[in-house]
Amino acid sequence: MSKNNITVPEAKAALDKFKMQAASEVGVTLNQNGYNGNLTSKQAGSIGGQMVNNMNPVRTMRFERHNRISQGHKITVKYAFSLTV
Repeated sequence: MSKNNITVPEAKAALDKFKMQAASEVGVTLNQNGYNGNLTSKQAGSIGGQMVNNMNPVRTMRFERHNRISQGHKITVKYAFSLTV
């Protein structure tokens, strides 16, 4: 059994459109009939990576937390997260 089953079958067209858009953004041409066995691993990975980048853009989160060493002292902590392909 494949792990790549689509939970909502009606979403297949939207997922295909999303994949085609990501492929065009990275400069890879996909076949419309669904078979793309001629792609290199690098090309296929760049499409998947672009899809992830579009779904999860880089986010920076800021918040204050209490310093656990000195009571009552606050420090600002900046967390930055990015995906690299």
